[in-house]
Amino acid sequence: MIVEERIYTLHTEVQMAEYLRIYETEGLVVQIPILGGLLGYFHTEIGTLNQLVHLWAYKDLEDRRERREKLHRNEQWLECLRKIRPMIRTMENRIMYPTSFSPIRSLPVALAA
Repeated sequence: MIVEERIYTLHTEVQMAEYLRIYETEGLVVQIPILGGLLGYFHTEIGTLNQLVHLWAYKDLEDRRERREKLHRNEQWLECLRKIRPMIRTMENRIMYPTSFSPIRSLPVALAA
């Protein structure tokens, strides 16, 4: 299993609630069936403000590649991107491997499928 962490910092003039409304109603409904494995979607209260952090589980890098490729062929997702991308100032991404003692290893394999 791998976990992808994605960190988006929105422009200061962007309303977090508006971004989340668009994403939840137009993007998430497409991502969940294609990507699966959503572990969490968070926004910051302390630290870097106007920031979103989301975690996604995949079986491995090839599973991630295949799923993200399929997502980027989906017209509904591309339409959502046209709305939310201009709201994002920076994007970070990292792939993490859980340690042998990480509690996440006990999650059902289906979560990463």
